[in-house]
Amino acid sequence: MNALTQLGMVSDFPSENQTTTIRSAAAENDRKDYFVERDGMRYAGTHLLADLWGASQLDDPDHIDAALREAALAAGATILHSHFHHFSPNGGVSGVVILAESHISIHTWPERSFAAVDIFMCGACDPYLSIPVLQNAFSPANIQINEQRRGRMA
Repeated sequence: MNALTQLGMVSDFPSENQTTTIRSAAAENDRKDYFVERDGMRYAGTHLLADLWGASQLDDPDHIDAALREAALAAGATILHSHFHHFSPNGGVSGVVILAESHISIHTWPERSFAAVDIFMCGACDPYLSIPVLQNAFSPANIQINEQRRGRMA
């Protein structure tokens, strides 16, 4: 190492593309675990599959974006980004709200008054708190919800 220093090939200051990360065991133990523990089960998060039948306002991307954002906030989630696409000629919308805790996505068939919504959240978020917001935003005649606990640990 001394020979390299004399040649000017070693610096006390690393260049921008030379970064060294040193983690202590204590720092590793400080990392937050976002898995959920409920009913004696430990898992990554709750994934709700919601089918909205007899729903309205399924062809308006701005309305859908606002509704899904409100649903995310109601569940206690942190919104990172959203993106929606409006299809023609039927006017369906597909989109997603990316959350720090996972996502909410939607696919709509306005010609059938149907929307398929996925709500996947980890940590302290409660995806069930999103459901009343969706009911208020889309006024479905019927809503069917299936729950999956993702990443179940043995």
